This record gives sequence, C-alpha cells and structure tokens, in this order.
Amino acid sequence: MTPTATPAATPAATPASLTIFFPAWNEEETIERAVAAGIDAGEGLIVAGEIEWFEVVVIDDASTDRTPQIADAIAAGDSRVRVVHHEHNRKLGGSLRTGFSEARGDVVLYTDADLPFDMAEVAKAVRLLRIYDADIVSAFRFDRTGEGPRRLLYSYVYNHLVQLVLGLRLRDVNFAFKLVRRRVLDHVELRSEGSFIDVELLARSQRMGFSIIQFGVDYFPRTRGISTLSSNDVIVDILREMRALRAELVAVRPLPDEVRRPVVDG
Repeated sequence: MTPTATPAATPAATPASLTIFFPAWNEEETIERAVAAGIDAGEGLIVAGEIEWFEVVVIDDASTDRTPQIADAIAAGDSRVRVVHHEHNRKLGGSLRTGFSEARGDVVLYTDADLPFDMAEVAKAVRLLRIYDADIVSAFRFDRTGEGPRRLLYSYVYNHLVQLVLGLRLRDVNFAFKLVRRRVLDHVELRSEGSFIDVELLARSQRMGFSIIQFGVDYFPRTRGISTLSSNDVIVDILREMRALRAELVAVRPLPDEVRRPVVDG
C-alpha cells in the first residue's frame, strides 16, 4: 500500500542505530520469542545496510511471573539485550515512557511482547522512514476480525472519537507498532500513565510539525498470555486521560523548522 505522505525532496540519511523495546507485564510465555524476533530483525537490518548497530530492551513492568528471570538470563548471554525493571507496576504509559527514555538508538521501535505482527515488517518501516524522511512510522492492521466483535467495536468507536476530539486522522492509533526518530523524542514530553499514550505520542508529534506516515501489516492476535486492553477499567482510564489532556494537546503549536530539524555539521 502507498504510504500516506508526500515524499521528501531528498532521502534522509540512514540511521546509524535502532532500539527495539518491549513493554512486558507477565509475559513469561512470550518474552523469549519476542527478544529472539527482535534480534533477528536487527541483524537483518545490519546486513541490509540500514543500520550499524541495534539493541533490544525489555521493560519489565513489575511482573509477578517468571518474565524478569527469563529476560535477565537472555541479557546475561547477549550484550545487545538490556532489561529495565520497574519496582512497581506503571502500566502501559509508564512502560513506554521508560522505554523511550532508556533507548539509545537514532530510531526507536516499540511493540508488544506477544508479537502482533511479523517482525520482518520492521525492515520496511525503517526503509520508509528513510525514503520519505518521516519522523514516525505508525502501522495499522489490515484485518482485525481476529480480535473479536467487542474489541473491534471498541477500537472503531475510539479511533473515530480521537479524530473528532483531537483531529488526529490516522488509522488504528493504539496499534503497538510505532517507529520514532530520536529528534521527536527530544521534544515530545509524554504524560499519559495508561493506554492513551499512543494517541498522546501521535497527537503531540503531529501538532509540533513532525511527519507521520502509515502502512498496513498483517495482524496476529495474541495466543498466549493475557491482554487487558479491552477491559472496562482500561477503557474508562483511556477516556479519563483523553478528557484530562485534551486542552493541553489541542494547544500544542508547531516547532520552528530549525528546531524540529536542526542542520548537523559534517
């Protein structure tokens, strides 16, 4: 599918480094597979000449199962893997804020530990980021029927509510596939504690003048572990945060071009 963006006049330079991070709460059944897929994606990008180095970071959100021990064991055997442990559960918003702040790469990818898409798609996202000189690549799912009718309805209503309230005309805003340049993270300060953080990231970035492109991916519903995204408490928290942050997000103004895209000597 053609990305929803106008190509830049000249392609951007190849990013030197990539951070892939996984927020993880009680993911003992999936975390080993997720890290292995992240490593495969990073190695493939190095071979393709898209990056020079990568890291995989696990954000353990105070898991109560064996997730911390499994992740620590992987990191002990591979210097490309790091684990950051939360002392207390901070939910998705806190985990993403930790992941973005801990990331060392020029570009940063976040996704879920249950691997909702084929990690081979990361190569396409990095290539699109470079070719279109975009600031964020936010993927959407081609077919979401595997989620079930209830969650599909919630997502449909939420996406349209986001468009109405914030003017954010993007598809599948909460899908866990966001590839973000460091220059965005240097200016966007996220405040959300919960699952509203995906929208907050996109809304703040777009209003600051950063460019966002999208492309579609095949979706693989969770088969292991537990998803809480469609629980009533999570939905109420999302709506509460949207209401609390709406005025602040609407008030965000574009950054000057020289601040948003500074010229690097050499």
